[in-house]
Amino acid sequence: MNKQKTQVVIVGGGPNGIAAAHYMGLYGIECVVLEVAREILPYPRAVGMDDEALRVLQGVGVAEPAVQDMISDVPLRYFNARGVCFAEVKPTTAEYGWPMRNIFMQQLLEATLREELRKRSTVELRLGHEMLELSQDESGVTLVVKNPEGEVYELEAQYVIGADGGRSGVRKQLGIELVGLTHPRKWVVVDAANDTLDAPYTALHADPQRPFVCIYLPYRQRRWEFMLMEHEDEEQMCEEANIRGLIRSHIGDAVDQLEIIRIRAYTHNSRVAERFVQGRVALIGDAAHITPPWAGQGLNSGLRDVVNVCWKVAAIVKGHASAAILASYDVERRGHATDLIALADNMGAILGMTSPLLAGVRDWVFQAVDTVENLRSHLLEFKFKPKATLVKGLIHREWPDVRDDDVVGQLFIQPFVEDGHGKRTRFDDVLGDFYAIVGFRTNPKAGLSDDEIRHWEGMGARFIQVNRSRSGSGRHQPLVTPGVISVEDADNKLEGWFARARAHIAIVRPDRFVAAISSADRAAETLGKLARQLQGH
Repeated sequence: MNKQKTQVVIVGGGPNGIAAAHYMGLYGIECVVLEVAREILPYPRAVGMDDEALRVLQGVGVAEPAVQDMISDVPLRYFNARGVCFAEVKPTTAEYGWPMRNIFMQQLLEATLREELRKRSTVELRLGHEMLELSQDESGVTLVVKNPEGEVYELEAQYVIGADGGRSGVRKQLGIELVGLTHPRKWVVVDAANDTLDAPYTALHADPQRPFVCIYLPYRQRRWEFMLMEHEDEEQMCEEANIRGLIRSHIGDAVDQLEIIRIRAYTHNSRVAERFVQGRVALIGDAAHITPPWAGQGLNSGLRDVVNVCWKVAAIVKGHASAAILASYDVERRGHATDLIALADNMGAILGMTSPLLAGVRDWVFQAVDTVENLRSHLLEFKFKPKATLVKGLIHREWPDVRDDDVVGQLFIQPFVEDGHGKRTRFDDVLGDFYAIVGFRTNPKAGLSDDEIRHWEGMGARFIQVNRSRSGSGRHQPLVTPGVISVEDADNKLEGWFARARAHIAIVRPDRFVAAISSADRAAETLGKLARQLQGH
């Protein structure tokens, strides 16, 4: 049998797998992606992307081409049985550098990700290659793979990332169970082209007679989702004539112009894998956790997995970190992924009420909420979405408990900054690909020895000083600190962040979580503790 070797294998070439491959390429890791399908499915599956997920794509330089096929700042509206909007989610903030609600079509995103992947010289995408077996020992992982010609070969790797979906073969090879529930009601998903409906938003119609969803998509396409009732026959309801009849009851004769692309009934699951990591193998996306669609967080949650696990795998392979840090992926991601599933379950329960009495109570409650300004703002800005917070893992707090105003373990903000030439850029593009030691009006190297600086810079860390806007001597004479990257706080956002943090220095991880904060005189001690964490101590 033909035997091959690489550093990392990613099983699954969907958006999560290809995003992970981009990160491997970013770090210069030799990587093979195995994808059994030879073509991208020609219709949308995931259709919503949030700001955090776009930030993940930004990290590998593919956010800008991806947003060319997206519609940003799309509202989410809830309608009652009378067709009256009783709640709206319309966030306007961009704390992490991107709009919070973006509508796209998965097949277009996948095409963009694969096209951009051609630029990654260390990554190979193998289409039509199926993983048959997986085994591992202390030295590595061995996969038995069948190519499109039916020939079988062995592929050895140091680490494997399973991105092969809800029916993950990787997960099954590891004997890991998905724990959770299957929802009793199925939904029929209908994708249609040539849409002319003037409804530029995502609409969740909480009609107890038949709850349904109507999603505005790019390029004159629209998605409809209808709940199947207990007495209905799935096969019969999926017939095009019946589907057109359901749509006609809402938009009239405009349905005759629609081109139906696909009709499919789905069973919704809420499940989480018993383990996200086993030995040298990590599970991401639907292979690790499956969520109903109501919060629009399935793909988004998977991309959070990608950015968390990939920098760790790369650091291990490059010898910058101990293999022990891979376990932190499960510790850091499990809680938030589970919280998002609970959010989707709750939103689905609100939408899917079929009791007119309970639906009436729900509508009354939301109408009352709309009159309370703080609650209304909470809903509008999508603040009810659980915030990713690292309680344990590769972080360091000087205090034992997590505080309400704690910034450690939270995502760092991403405002615009200006470089020495006056160019505005998103701050992540300054932070770089590994750790960043950021000082506000403080030289982050000031309290460090030459050896400590060489240690961190040798791993790819950047030292950055942020100054106030226009703090130099003139337009062409910005304030510059020798030996560090100097930028200006263009929109005065970072000064407020550091004031709330009550710190002068923030250590930001590659996935943009705040690993620690410090004063200048304690920076060496804090960085030393983080360095020992990376070595598994």
